[in-house]
Amino acid sequence: MIIMKKLLIALTFITLFYGCSAIDELTKFDIDYNSNVTVPANTAVNLPFMVGTPPVETSSESKFESNETRKDLIEEIKLKRMRLTITAPEREDFSFLESIEIYMKAEGVEEIQIASLKPVPNDAGIQIELDTSDADLKEYIKKDSFSLRVNTTTDEVIDNDIDIAILSVFAVDASIFGV
Repeated sequence: MIIMKKLLIALTFITLFYGCSAIDELTKFDIDYNSNVTVPANTAVNLPFMVGTPPVETSSESKFESNETRKDLIEEIKLKRMRLTITAPEREDFSFLESIEIYMKAEGVEEIQIASLKPVPNDAGIQIELDTSDADLKEYIKKDSFSLRVNTTTDEVIDNDIDIAILSVFAVDASIFGV
């Protein structure tokens, strides 16, 4: 109870001296998730193919709590950044891709496209940043887990399986204990 009173006093002080925008910034934080996918060897050239990731545990309740909020106080969650990095084989790069789309799914909510890159540059290295959608993803992150589906088209033959690490950074906008 003492912590809540101190928080309320601090927020009142901030509001008086810095305005509501400062409080709004205090209610924003990022959550990072990592997942992996393997693009199989001998994937057909110029034909789309799909591969999924294992479920990603969100641990959202503990992540929200560590940022002094709760699931019911989340206002919005958007994908801020999606970075793909080839982890194997060594010396492979993303030049084999023509295009890539990433879809997100979770129990009880429809699958949605969250990121893409069309076309993938021919000089792409071992790491690429995807263009992210502006969709509100709070219903996905509030679930216990989510999965990603990767839809790609290649423009060259793949001789070896290619392992890719996916970093997803979500921007969360929430109320802090109802403020």
